[in-house]
Amino acid sequence: MGHHLIIASFLTFVVAGGIVLVSFSVAEPAQSGKRSTLERGMVQVGDEAPNFALRDLTGKVRNLSQFRGKVVLLNFWATWCGPCRVEMPAMEQLYQTFPRREFEILAVSTDAQGTTVTRPFQQQMGLTFPILHDSEYRTGLVYGARALPITFMLDRQGIVRQKIFGARDWASPEARELIHALMKS
Repeated sequence: MGHHLIIASFLTFVVAGGIVLVSFSVAEPAQSGKRSTLERGMVQVGDEAPNFALRDLTGKVRNLSQFRGKVVLLNFWATWCGPCRVEMPAMEQLYQTFPRREFEILAVSTDAQGTTVTRPFQQQMGLTFPILHDSEYRTGLVYGARALPITFMLDRQGIVRQKIFGARDWASPEARELIHALMKS
């Protein structure tokens, strides 16, 4: 019988002239009983992605469920997060590669300042994919996004097929292959 691991990450925020992010992980054996996402405190591969309603840069409310039928790259990030900033141009390249009828990127900002910081960032970086705001970090907590960036790859039925910790080169052939494979399934 195989053993599964649950990886729990913890963050500590210290405000003293700035924000300090401290992150570490602990691995422990998973319990054999199936628990809900809310009980676990994090979304796992194979789970249906919990729906949410968040505002975009224009103030329009976007629901995850409105993107059913598309492959979705759901990315939790913040403007102050160095690795998040590094992966954004490659995410834009990926966004330009695939048609909107088949693929969507939803970049969920956890910045408490909302559009005050994300709008200039979006303009500076030339990003065209939707940036949503989770300033109170409610959606991030439901998903278990305890370290940034974290990406959830959803298939057309809204099932989490991959959970990717940290920045990734989204312009790489491997990333494109992942999207193609999810589109075919």
